[in-house]
Amino acid sequence: MTAPGAPTGPDVPDDAPRYRALVVTASNRAAAGVYPDKGGPLIAEGLTALGFAVDGPRVVRDGDPVEAALREAVAASYDVVVSTGGTGLTPMDRTPEATRRVLDYEIPGIAEAIRAEGLVKVPTAALSRGLAGVAGTTLIVNLPGSTGGVRDGLAVLGRLLTHAVDQIHGGDHPRPAGSADAAGAADAADPSGPAGSAS
Repeated sequence: MTAPGAPTGPDVPDDAPRYRALVVTASNRAAAGVYPDKGGPLIAEGLTALGFAVDGPRVVRDGDPVEAALREAVAASYDVVVSTGGTGLTPMDRTPEATRRVLDYEIPGIAEAIRAEGLVKVPTAALSRGLAGVAGTTLIVNLPGSTGGVRDGLAVLGRLLTHAVDQIHGGDHPRPAGSADAAGAADAADPSGPAGSAS
């Protein structure tokens, strides 16, 4: 299934990315040039490896600039936006609040899985307040600002991101080979098979 806005046509190779992603780094200090953004490039690399056409990282200050960047991404019909930073407990960590104002609905299981991935190694992973959810047809996921938290998040996203985007765009649930549902679908497609044959 090709997403709206994805490149199509005779000049587009078969292995061209189906989906577009934007990386947003929420960091007051990185935005001010105090230190380089490390998490954003890691996410861009990870999403590219998953087959996404990736823009960014776009580095912004936390709070309202994050909300503005997310709204612009939704308006531009990105399939996925993954942010890093601003998910902790300090007064400056406002990314979850900015994200919640943009979302139409949340997908708590993604954020819970990301926290669980990190919790095995770092107990403070439980303090991340990152969200995941959908705005329009754009999946938005908040990752922590640490490079370790980004890697944990990418490990989780690598297992489910493409399927989640497929679902948001109306795709069907994949059926494991050999399952009853898969066999039923095959029988329906081939009436001469066992289900369609006379006994």
